[in-house]
Amino acid sequence: MSTFVETSSPDAEPILELVDVRAGYGSIEVLHGVTLTVNRGEVLALLGPNGGGKSTSLKVCSGLLEITTGDVRLAGRSVLGVSADKLARLGLCTIPEGRGVFPNLTVRENLMMCTHTGAKLDDIEAIAYDRFPRLGERRGQLAGTMSGGEQQMLAMARALSTNPAVLLLDELSMGLAPLIVGRLYEIVAQVAATGVSVLVVEQFARTVLGIADRAAIMLHGKITRVGPPDELAEELSSAYLGGKGQS
Repeated sequence: MSTFVETSSPDAEPILELVDVRAGYGSIEVLHGVTLTVNRGEVLALLGPNGGGKSTSLKVCSGLLEITTGDVRLAGRSVLGVSADKLARLGLCTIPEGRGVFPNLTVRENLMMCTHTGAKLDDIEAIAYDRFPRLGERRGQLAGTMSGGEQQMLAMARALSTNPAVLLLDELSMGLAPLIVGRLYEIVAQVAATGVSVLVVEQFARTVLGIADRAAIMLHGKITRVGPPDELAEELSSAYLGGKGQS
């Protein structure tokens, strides 16, 4: 099978790029020459079955996994070897699968962890509670005692408090009711409308396709198609979304 080559609109301004990236774990190669571009201010949905390499791609983007060959670029500059912490300070923020909140800290204490970026807690809380009023009602509650949807809101609030240029989302819908997932993706769309670029990994595509500007299908460690969501929706059959394994 030949490697897919992505083409972008001439008006597009790349903000995050994977260029012919190969990466994996030990002797097992997971990504086989992945080229993918997230443009400034767009929502790009990365879709496909578990085991296809989606989460591995996010780890590469966020600096958590070194690549074997290829390049990773942020705003046109190579960021190979740049740590995840430094990438976060440069404006690239990740919400990992499993939400990544501190369960034994309160909502307010979780938000306080974001002050290391230099932002004031009052400002962080104001933004978080304005976007997620439910968090304001539960500011003194331990995060681990909240519902899955509320924990995901807290994870998003923490990420957005840093005013990221690029937001990486890994399986936002995992374990959540469809109504909550729909609300969270409405917020993602609102965030993107402010100019934040979003790369979102999902196994279940229906909701994210409703807010995505473009979508990419990943299968067996390769990008097999990139295009408008309405066109790709027809290709996302059970052959793509019914797989099992670790992505």
